[in-house]
Amino acid sequence: MSTIKCSVCGEHYEANNIKVLGHRDNIWFLNVSCPACHSRALIAATIKEAEPSEGVTELTEAELTKFVEASPIGADDILDLHAFLQEFDGDFVELFTRK
Repeated sequence: MSTIKCSVCGEHYEANNIKVLGHRDNIWFLNVSCPACHSRALIAATIKEAEPSEGVTELTEAELTKFVEASPIGADDILDLHAFLQEFDGDFVELFTRK
């Protein structure tokens, strides 16, 4: 719906101006009201299930492999993090420049 515009003025519909009237199989019936010119329309939309897409990531192949092969986070890891956060003063510059 974010790509559909009002046929009268060309304004995008907002989520609170869209009311689902019902559906039958994969056809949905919507009542829409334009937030700009206040015209109303009835939309019949066909919803098809999309093919699952591959995840989008900025990780390199090496980073992905590292995380896939890493052991799961355990209770001791959480306790260590908790202890660290109790002492952490919020200075991220200091934290990331430590050697």
